[in-house]
This record gives sequence, C-alpha cells and structure tokens, in this order.
Amino acid sequence: MKSAYELAMERLNKDAPIKSLSAGQKSELAELNSQLKAKIAELEIAFESKLEAARQQGDYNGVEILQREMSQERAKIESRFEDKKEAVRNPR
Repeated sequence: MKSAYELAMERLNKDAPIKSLSAGQKSELAELNSQLKAKIAELEIAFESKLEAARQQGDYNGVEILQREMSQERAKIESRFEDKKEAVRNPR
C-alpha cells in the first residue's frame, strides 16, 4: 500500500514531469549562479561605502533609503538572472 506522500508525488509527476538537465545545462546554470554571486558582491561593495558615509554623518534616514535602494537593485539583478536560468532550463 502506498503512502499519501507517494500518491501525491505520482500525481505531481503526471501533471508536471520532472525534466532532467543535460551536463551543458547544469554547467550553464552553475556559471549563471557564479555570475549572480559576483554581481551581488559588486553591488554590496558599491553601496557599502555610501552606507558607511551616511552612518558616519549620522544620517540614519539616508542609511534606510540606501538600504532600500540596494535591496531593490539586488531584486532586479536576481530577477534578471532567474530569467536567464529559466531560459537555460526550458530552451525553445
């Protein structure tokens, strides 16, 4: 007798079968992840000096604004890379 989990997994695989990635796709995804980490590191470095300057001046409102900007930029970068990864996973 199958457990509820096993039955659910079977139904899930019928609706959306699991696709195997080729070695090339895995390599491309790894490269994209590496590039993503590098871009995020660049962003953090660029904003860190601005944040530190605002902290030194006691401009806590400015720090909050800069943190929001950094968060928004990070989300944009991550979104762009997720689109690229999706294109690798599902080529047309």
